[in-house]
Amino acid sequence: MAIKSQKDFFSGLMFMVVGGLFAWGATSYSVGTAARMGPGYFPLLLGSMLALVGAVVTFNSLVFERVGGDKIGKWAWKPLGYIIGANLLFGLCLRGIPEIGLKSLGLIFGIYAVTFVASMAEPGWKVKNTFILGTGLAVLSYLAFIVLIKLQFPVWPANFTA
Repeated sequence: MAIKSQKDFFSGLMFMVVGGLFAWGATSYSVGTAARMGPGYFPLLLGSMLALVGAVVTFNSLVFERVGGDKIGKWAWKPLGYIIGANLLFGLCLRGIPEIGLKSLGLIFGIYAVTFVASMAEPGWKVKNTFILGTGLAVLSYLAFIVLIKLQFPVWPANFTA
């Protein structure tokens, strides 16, 4: 059977693998029943549904011809590196590295850092637009996580607070 849409085929495979791994990982927790859900119930359900969607997408890629179902192009390594690096940097900003004496830089600095690094993945990115986006994200994150949900993690760099 020939693959008629390479993009859909590999997307479906990815969904099946990720969904299957989540569902399999959820089985190590108590699943419970629909009336008394355990901690593994939702991940098992969600992983199974994702795997099912992946199976449907994969099947459709083998049966139906799709517009835009061309071959998959080259990997965009540079943007991928920026996005992964931005997420790692955000984790470092929130936690710091106490083993080497680097203290937490806080949520606000972390939001700006992740926004600027991730924005560099876009060709022709503009500093002004990124600064506006970072400010909006920082304000909304502060309101949502600190004010409304009252999460307990550093907002400002450790050197600025007592």
